[in-house]
Amino acid sequence: MYMAALPSFVRFSESSKTLAIASITEGALDAKTKELMALAIAVAVRCDGCIAFHVHDAVDAGATADEIAEAIGVAILMGGGPAAVYGADALRAYEEFTTQGQS
Repeated sequence: MYMAALPSFVRFSESSKTLAIASITEGALDAKTKELMALAIAVAVRCDGCIAFHVHDAVDAGATADEIAEAIGVAILMGGGPAAVYGADALRAYEEFTTQGQS
């Protein structure tokens, strides 16, 4: 049964990847700003996997701890108390991604 659904899942995954690339491509907003926006939304909607993904990509785009914290502040404004818990998760993810490879 699962194997029958696999082609549809693959098509959906490919479409999602195309949308993600198009959404983060620099235009009027740079990639870092877009990743910070995506992080704020991820915190507000309480998506653990999204938080890790967008913290990682925000760091890769040059986001600082202060920029991450401000994005989380906006998320808490929009997402209320529960977003504060996920905001702390995002800060831990930032710390993890920026200390990897350091002794």
